[in-house]
Amino acid sequence: MNKKILNNPEKVVEEMVEGMAMANPNRLKKVEGFNILVRSKKKQEGVALISGGGSGHEPAHGGYVGSGMLDAAVAGPVFTSPNPRSVLKAIKEVKTNEGVLLIIKNYSGDVMNFKMAAQKAQDEGIKCDYVIVNDDIAINNPEDRRGIAGTIFVHKIAGAAADGGYNLEETKEVANKAINNIKSKGVALAPCYSPSSGRPSFEIGENEMEVGLGIHGEPGVEVQELKSSRKICKMITNNILEKMEYDKNSQFSLMINSLGATPLMELNVMAKDTLELLKNKGLTIYNCYVGNFMTSMEMKGASLTLFKLDEELKDLLNHPVDVSIKL
Repeated sequence: MNKKILNNPEKVVEEMVEGMAMANPNRLKKVEGFNILVRSKKKQEGVALISGGGSGHEPAHGGYVGSGMLDAAVAGPVFTSPNPRSVLKAIKEVKTNEGVLLIIKNYSGDVMNFKMAAQKAQDEGIKCDYVIVNDDIAINNPEDRRGIAGTIFVHKIAGAAADGGYNLEETKEVANKAINNIKSKGVALAPCYSPSSGRPSFEIGENEMEVGLGIHGEPGVEVQELKSSRKICKMITNNILEKMEYDKNSQFSLMINSLGATPLMELNVMAKDTLELLKNKGLTIYNCYVGNFMTSMEMKGASLTLFKLDEELKDLLNHPVDVSIKL
């Protein structure tokens, strides 16, 4: 039996968004009539950034609205893309003379609806463009790779660029540079549960783990026998490095991300194992993030992300932010 603290499952997204705004009044406000969070004080200059998608990934995406990162986050139903009308409303709420950049995760619904909203905004004379995040190397074809936890790094880089005076074209360019250097992969030990039905998103054996999963409750691309943290980290890290171009002088940012129900105790064991492995390979880790950044409700498991840096990306990564989640 799976228990949740809810009022009405049909209103969970609306009440969540209201709660985030009420809990962070100096940073956030909810757009009336929409499940959209914007900065409590609208940015007047610089490129505006919007991200979003289905709910259930908290703290993404509303947790990254604030100075140095996003200007708006659009929340759809659980694991379902927001509609184009909501995305267009967000664009109109935060638009500036410099334009708006949409950060889209590579899922068919998100891509279709966000691109449709971008086109409608352009038709109305609003400067608007987009980038598509596809960091999940569990999918072999790069064009089909999903956007998962690496999306947070894109928020950070694009947000710093916009703060630093990059124009729309330059912000898109550096966001795409980040996307091309970000790779992720995850494992799940247990499913998440739908707030409306209470049913598990997939079935898994007691001594099994799903490898290469997305963030919408779906199972992995394969099932393996449950392994130790050290073996999991070695497998994922090697898989990621096989998909990256790097040399001994390369520097990386590492993210160990909980899928929702994995405690910090286990995440930090994974951090230790991954950092030791990378050190033994002679690679330099510039910094490391450990925590809940892009979840799948209460799914038990974690993802690893490696972000290869150059001097520009390091400077942008260090740019100060004021958002609900520490980065």
